[in-house]
Amino acid sequence: MYKELLVVQAAATWFLVGLIWMVQVVHYPLFARVGPAEFPAYHAAHSSLITWVVGPLMLLELCTALLLLAQWPTSLPGWVAWLGLALLGVIWLTTLLVSVPLHARLAVGFEAQAQALLVGTNWIRTLAWTARGLLSLWALLRFT
Repeated sequence: MYKELLVVQAAATWFLVGLIWMVQVVHYPLFARVGPAEFPAYHAAHSSLITWVVGPLMLLELCTALLLLAQWPTSLPGWVAWLGLALLGVIWLTTLLVSVPLHARLAVGFEAQAQALLVGTNWIRTLAWTARGLLSLWALLRFT
């Protein structure tokens, strides 16, 4: 059962790694190219649609991380599970305390400073998810 959890977590994490890089490099920078009149509707659509893609996978990633922590095998160093959970903490806290408030500002209308902050601070999540992806791959390869 443990190997299956590792596979599910790695799959969810790597999907999110790919998604966050696309958001970081393509999607958030393109916010600046949407016209001011169209931006509120564009942002509202983005916010509601992206939630259906990201939300379930973030919850799956969190649940599998907690389940893995509860039954971590002795063949893998314990720090790997704790580091993975710490990286999830960074991702979730950055999302809730930084990204969500910036999106709330942008929901009212395009604001160049908020968009620049969103792009800049999103590097925290991008790098944390990339590190999680590498960590999950290492654990999966080491365990199998």
